[in-house]
Amino acid sequence: MADVPPGVKGMNDILPPEVSKWQFLEEKARGVLEAFAYRELRTPVLEYTPLFVRSVGEVTDVVEKQMYTFDDRDGRSVSLRPEGTASAVRAYVERAQWNKEPVTRWYYLGPMFRHERAQRGRLRQFHQVGAEWFGVDQPSADAEMIAMLVTILEEIGLPRSSLQIVLNSLGAPEERAAYRDALVAFYDDHRGKLDEDSLRRLQTNPLRILDSKSPEIVALNHSAPVLLETLSDQSKDRFHQVTARLDDLKVPYTLDPRLVRGLDYYTATIFEIKTTAGELGAQNTICGGGRYDRLVESLSGPPTPAIGFALGIERALLALSEPAESFESAVSVFFAPMDAASLAYALPIAHRLRVAGIRVEIEHRPASHKNLGNQLKRADKLRARLAVIIGGNEIASGNLTVKDLAHGTQSEIPAADLESKIHQLLD
Repeated sequence: MADVPPGVKGMNDILPPEVSKWQFLEEKARGVLEAFAYRELRTPVLEYTPLFVRSVGEVTDVVEKQMYTFDDRDGRSVSLRPEGTASAVRAYVERAQWNKEPVTRWYYLGPMFRHERAQRGRLRQFHQVGAEWFGVDQPSADAEMIAMLVTILEEIGLPRSSLQIVLNSLGAPEERAAYRDALVAFYDDHRGKLDEDSLRRLQTNPLRILDSKSPEIVALNHSAPVLLETLSDQSKDRFHQVTARLDDLKVPYTLDPRLVRGLDYYTATIFEIKTTAGELGAQNTICGGGRYDRLVESLSGPPTPAIGFALGIERALLALSEPAESFESAVSVFFAPMDAASLAYALPIAHRLRVAGIRVEIEHRPASHKNLGNQLKRADKLRARLAVIIGGNEIASGNLTVKDLAHGTQSEIPAADLESKIHQLLD
């Protein structure tokens, strides 16, 4: 028999009980997003490549080096989505959503794909919770979205004291372009100190040099021009209003004038949230986002202000120290039939309980597994609260033996009363 081919590197299986931890995070995120009046959007994982080239940026690392891109059978270039905003904006423009409602709040959950060096918390298929808010350009919207993100993180169990909210403003695109020119002039004067990667970025996307982790480049960047200092009074005032609204919401923050984010569409406010919790180490940014007030227009829509964020699910889960088992729902009732006749008798009873919403496991395996001691060990491993034991005596009398595994008690319950009695015991 041939060996099973391995899974694709950087694209992981998610098995129980780990899935329960994912479901917990997703449920908490949905609850907060719905409370803030966002509605779920679902887009394809595959898009025509020009969407990402035009939105994310042709000279970004994402488009140049990381996308999974290939020609389909019609000869058109398609790509697995590397992020969620571009697809959301495409859906917004394609459906002329502005004609349906003046303000649109969407959220999404799902896989994204980037061919990066696979490592802990940074995979080639990774998952995000994201949100996009179209039609509002007020600074209060920026503050509200950041506060909502903090709420999501607190809901999943990250204490506020472990969070660091980092802010910057890129100003208007024209101001960002002028800043880019100033950076190019600065780095041109220090070419001898630039590494190979920074020299490449100098030609394509010089703002990304500010993101370098090289100690030599980090030291050089301390002398680089600061974007916040070059912004217009209007952009500075807008950013001041964002921080004032965060103060109103009692959300602490840190200003980082060298924060740039990695995608070309950002304008004005940008943000990241880092955490000291869990097992992330130095790579401790778990979410980020910002405004993209020109992106809808660049994709053939009308001028539309917008802001969004993405939360990395894998990275957020690494910040949660609780074991996956603690998030998994326990079995409520374990049915332990002693033989084939008992199994046939128990099956419709178990089915009725399941239809009533009670989590039930029933032993189907053959006689070698019908030993009561073995079945109760199985029930204990499943963390079952109750065991229903059925043998010949129970079938003859119609009274089922119900063992409370949490308290070690046992009682005889008429089959007709089982559902109500189980609800009573579980409550």
